[in-house]
Amino acid sequence: MAMAAMTTLRAPLPAPFSSVSKLSTPMPRIPVSVRAALGENNDQYERVSIVSPGRRELLKGAVLAPLLWGAALAPPPSEAKEAEVGSYLPPSPSDPSFVLFKASPRDTPALRAGNVEPYQFVLPPTWKQARVANILSGNYCQPKCAEPWVEVKFEDEKQGKVQVVASPLIRLTNKPNATIDEIGSPEKLIASLGPFVTGNTFDPDELLEASVEKLGGQTYYKYVLETPYALTGSHNLAKATAKGGTVVLFVASANDKQWQASEKTLKAMLESFQV
Repeated sequence: MAMAAMTTLRAPLPAPFSSVSKLSTPMPRIPVSVRAALGENNDQYERVSIVSPGRRELLKGAVLAPLLWGAALAPPPSEAKEAEVGSYLPPSPSDPSFVLFKASPRDTPALRAGNVEPYQFVLPPTWKQARVANILSGNYCQPKCAEPWVEVKFEDEKQGKVQVVASPLIRLTNKPNATIDEIGSPEKLIASLGPFVTGNTFDPDELLEASVEKLGGQTYYKYVLETPYALTGSHNLAKATAKGGTVVLFVASANDKQWQASEKTLKAMLESFQV
């Protein structure tokens, strides 16, 4: 009887937990933006599976999962402007159908740190500024970043997107304050920076055209690329120059549908870029 009194009766687990440790539950695809924020660098999407834990672990997961995903998806400290750029940027003096964006120290961590010279370019007034994830913005590594970072991004659902990428000069040459032609030929430069144009990989066969432009004493390399496997889009235009300790790269991207409607607009934006 004593033994019976000491025995603790345990109610059976509810059905969802009765054999949960043997179940494998597929999770949805994780977008590249979330994976980039987590520091991963594989294909555009990745499938994962999670082996369901015991009851206590499931209860913990129910509480922690929204917090973890919320952290990954939360907007970075530098908020994008939700309004169309035409509502706060001045018209371009050279073409009033565009507005002029002039980057200033209040816009990016690198400009505040003095690591990038101010740059400018025109935009259609209907475009909007997009958020740059903190891990991509260079905010965590200023004033001495070893890898390229994204300065600013603007986009329009129907026309495409543009971004400015900055790369420390030391990543490309050992010569301090080198000009872009001292770094190497246009083909050599795009071989190094191509992945930052496409968002993944670069194949030399994707380069359709490379040219050199002199503007205000500054040399620029310009590129036309057809990139069917690029994350940024199947059509990419790029323009690069070196000033101070940084190479600054302007990229205009579009998919096939956007390119048909906005090729001329994206080329005008590329031409307007200057440091």
